[in-house]
Amino acid sequence: MIRMNVMALALAGAGLAGCSADKSSSEAAEQSGRQIATVPVTIRTAQGQHRFQVEAARTSAEQAQGLMYRTDLKPDGGMLFAPYPPEGGPPREASFWMKNTPTPLDILFIRADGTIARIAENTVPFSEAQIPSGEPIAAVLELVGGRSAELGISEGDSVSWPK
Repeated sequence: MIRMNVMALALAGAGLAGCSADKSSSEAAEQSGRQIATVPVTIRTAQGQHRFQVEAARTSAEQAQGLMYRTDLKPDGGMLFAPYPPEGGPPREASFWMKNTPTPLDILFIRADGTIARIAENTVPFSEAQIPSGEPIAAVLELVGGRSAELGISEGDSVSWPK
């Protein structure tokens, strides 16, 4: 799906070799014996709190794979890229894309203080156009496209999860 750069795409290539376009990444992970952990995420908005149970992409390989080929996303599911970058270090600017991603996503770029820096809403499936964070970020949350607007999630809202 949305990957950060050419190096990350190269990492994804190794993981994609055994995947077909009609398999979800969770099915592919199960078949390879790899478990994708899930974490609870809470977003605090002016209208209240919204809770999600999302997959946690913590390693370079998991972040490179992201939600590529996925068609099984739940309304309160998604993927959290944290820490970003996976090797640690200070927050930095990120750029994602939608290559091999059939489902529109809302991409929430999250600052080190847990606030949302930018929301890229309803990203275009299969697009290779870069989607930049616009500033240094420490995490990224991907939700089903349209959920941010539906729930009133805005830039500046607070995002939390167990670290």
